[in-house]
Amino acid sequence: MPRPREFEPDAVLNVAMLRFWERGYRAVSVEDLVKATGVKPGSLYSAFPGGKRALFLKSLERYSQLVVPQKLGELEASGASLDEVRGYFDGLVSDLLSPEGRQGCLLVNTAIENAAEDDEAAAVVRGHLARLERCMTHALENAARRGRVRASLDCSGSARLLVATCQGLMVVGKADPDEKLLRAIVDNAFLALA
Repeated sequence: MPRPREFEPDAVLNVAMLRFWERGYRAVSVEDLVKATGVKPGSLYSAFPGGKRALFLKSLERYSQLVVPQKLGELEASGASLDEVRGYFDGLVSDLLSPEGRQGCLLVNTAIENAAEDDEAAAVVRGHLARLERCMTHALENAARRGRVRASLDCSGSARLLVATCQGLMVVGKADPDEKLLRAIVDNAFLALA
């Protein structure tokens, strides 16, 4: 008879997610995960068949479920408009100016570190970018209907540009968390919407 699990898989995922987020996939070893979670290697592999990579992919899913909705906030609301888009960007800048925020976004970090060589990781990142683009497009369409942006604005194309801008902003913010620079990037992105 198999022994009952002595740990909660979601708690292990939370710890693993934080480790990968702080240090990146390559810098985290199985030994690091064992120490951080307190779960023995055999139990870890049993709970997450596929080892470190499987745990990493599950961590990306967990991040998408727990962290992304917090970061998107009101941008995902049906009534989101230009203020919510700006609020999202202002939140990114605030995050990047904090010590914890300098670790960036796990999905952006994954795009940089893993996406070119790991199709499954790339698929998770693409899903996140598509979600962000849908939110931005919807908010810009609402803003256009309310006269908050120019009537001729290509909402879908502008949303893609804003998504690329926020991804770049997070990369720049990790390397140079200068508030004036980050706010200038955001301000210039919004000038294109007027």
